[in-house]
Amino acid sequence: MTAPLTTPSQTVGPFFAVPGALPWPDGPYVVPGGTPGAIRITGRVLDGAGEPVPDALVETWQADPDGGLGHPDDPRALAITGGRPFRGFGRCATDPDGRYWILTAKPGPLPTPDGRVEAPHLDVSVFARGLLQRLVTRIYFPDETAANAQDPVLSEIADHDVRATLIARAEGDGLRFDIHLQGPDETAFFAV
Repeated sequence: MTAPLTTPSQTVGPFFAVPGALPWPDGPYVVPGGTPGAIRITGRVLDGAGEPVPDALVETWQADPDGGLGHPDDPRALAITGGRPFRGFGRCATDPDGRYWILTAKPGPLPTPDGRVEAPHLDVSVFARGLLQRLVTRIYFPDETAANAQDPVLSEIADHDVRATLIARAEGDGLRFDIHLQGPDETAFFAV
């Protein structure tokens, strides 16, 4: 009797290192360096065993400091970047240790269609080998305790420990937000 043949695993990517493709030089700069009030958010993307994912891509999308979106149809949009519209979008590939960073401005709260208000947050997409679709999460700010308590998305998460995976922590002069793809510290991800 012969041993059964195993099919080799198939992973998607990594495609993120193609020059000029997904990452670009100013991708992590949602705002230019030196912007008053800029916040540096750093973190690591980790797999289920707590090992770094060296070939992931982290994207962020957010409102400007007044809660406006960088779109011509949004009259609340704020130009804080030297007269250019607020891009609100960042993209950073992870390094060999799974580290990423984004330089941004703290977004303002966002009104919802039902009249409530979402706390300041960044929408985050994670792309990595083995993922057929992006993972979607959010980064909330630790100094927004009252707003976070009223946020309609956070308030839907009953488990305090799971909710805590969406709140960055202060570290040095910036914020830290590690993204755990699986395991006991798994970050909360949304089905979108």
